[in-house]
Amino acid sequence: MSALLEVDDLAVRFGDVDALRGVSLRLDRGQSLAIVGETGSGKSTLAHCLTGLVQPPRATGSVRIDGQELLGADPETLRGLRWRTVALALQGAPFNPVATVGEQVSEPLRAHLGMGAAQARERAGQLAAELLLDTAALARYPHQLSGGERRRAALAAVVALDPALVILDEPTAGLDPATSRDLIDRVRSLAATRGFALVVISHDLPAAARLASRSAVLYAGELMETGATDRVIGEPTHPYSWALVNAYPVMTTTKDLRPIRGSPPDPRDVPAGCPFHPRCPQAEAVCWEEHPPLEASRGRLVACHFGGLKTMLTATDLHRGFGSGRARTRVLHGVSLTVRAGEAVGVIGPSGSGKTTLARILAGHLQPDAGAVELEGAPLPGSWKRAARALRRRVQLVLQDPWDALSPRLTVAQLVREPLDVAAAGDAEERDSAARTELAGVGLPTSPGFLAARTHELSGGQLQRVALARALIVRPRVLVADEPTSMLDASEQARLLVLLRERHVELGLALVLVSHDLAVVRKVTDRIVVLEAGRVVEEGPSHLVSSAPRSVTARRMLDASPILAPIEANPGLDTPDDGGLEMAATEGG
Repeated sequence: MSALLEVDDLAVRFGDVDALRGVSLRLDRGQSLAIVGETGSGKSTLAHCLTGLVQPPRATGSVRIDGQELLGADPETLRGLRWRTVALALQGAPFNPVATVGEQVSEPLRAHLGMGAAQARERAGQLAAELLLDTAALARYPHQLSGGERRRAALAAVVALDPALVILDEPTAGLDPATSRDLIDRVRSLAATRGFALVVISHDLPAAARLASRSAVLYAGELMETGATDRVIGEPTHPYSWALVNAYPVMTTTKDLRPIRGSPPDPRDVPAGCPFHPRCPQAEAVCWEEHPPLEASRGRLVACHFGGLKTMLTATDLHRGFGSGRARTRVLHGVSLTVRAGEAVGVIGPSGSGKTTLARILAGHLQPDAGAVELEGAPLPGSWKRAARALRRRVQLVLQDPWDALSPRLTVAQLVREPLDVAAAGDAEERDSAARTELAGVGLPTSPGFLAARTHELSGGQLQRVALARALIVRPRVLVADEPTSMLDASEQARLLVLLRERHVELGLALVLVSHDLAVVRKVTDRIVVLEAGRVVEEGPSHLVSSAPRSVTARRMLDASPILAPIEANPGLDTPDDGGLEMAATEGG
């Protein structure tokens, strides 16, 4: 039995703009599909194609509804399919401003079923009631209705003829959260009772996830990832899907918003190879040169040469001790963790839990007694010989104490440039230019006086940013930051964290942030690993570990986290009249 909707190699070109490029998908009766992506990705163009509103020569390929080809179909065939077989609710519910809403809801009934005015009005009232729309709204004009009421009225018109396929273009755009949720619930109820297939075009990821069992991610007119919604949106694997989901503000995350680095391509000049490669944190030469096919990977279809996000750093069963004989102290006991491309992972634990030892092993500065560290699937070498040096430079470590990490004998310019000097990368002028660029990138001056300054002339915050610039100048793939803010005041700490997050996004780094401060880690990271006495005692999404931890260690750290709380009245003490604030450690902080 053929699918209800079949799209094969669909391409749309408006002048010199490629709106869609080689899109293929299918939808069976009763199924639901969400099509998501940034503005300009081609979502609305695809919606128009699914109802035959875009025709050759602008559109090529094939679009079939219930076996009937839409591209090149005559107007009479298209009129017969629209409303009865496929119906589209456009973004913004464009109503005629000089006709009542009821007249417009009943129009498909009169035009396609030949109903009289009275019968059509009665049926429109029934549809309004089904959609929980006050029937009195049908006598009003569009401008007299709220946004939510207009969306319900548009939906009433769309389902009036019981089409087999309903297409909703941005159904929740501009609605408040409560109205949006009510509308989503009503659409789901209608789809269940009437049995129509549903295509939802949206940039609203939570709405798409609630409305559709399957999802497709569009970028620059191409499909990047398709599959079950719980995988594509719940566990995205294409770097674009992952970045899109992580950029969305939801209550189930504690980290600050993280936009996708760079900008979408000009549709008149889409990059060769993978169109996402200029913004991708794991792009390599093959991504610039070859176009990736949409292939099965990790339980969905993914257009990526690597099958989706690469695992940049893997630590497996790490053991490490110090001392010898009976005096030997075991610091790590079988620690394992992974960090994917572009991901930020926090490592927290009390003093003495093994955090710094783990950071040094991950960066190759310390060798484990047992276990292994791999960078992009290859063992991280312990040697600094020339053959291994280039690989080791791909992981950089920023230490807790910049006074200890930076030589007092070198100037700022020399400190930042030194990694390039050691690697003999470019000539002296190019290295100087790179050092100035990197200093500017971390918010530091590039004046001759500052470049000539030495460590004793700088503040702690400036020194830590110099250390960060020094680490980033070799363009690592992984940055390990060991307590980078613990010696800074609150203002400098906030400045460095914002800077770290920005550089993490802009450079597409995989980040490991080591800290004893849960309040700091949860603002920057996607996942948190909790250490206690050299063992991993908990691991999970940052919002869960920082709000509802399962381990005693994480709960203890959460309880001790500082919050600003009003001073509670105490009968035995004088209470200030101004309701002042004190720093308090309270449960659930």
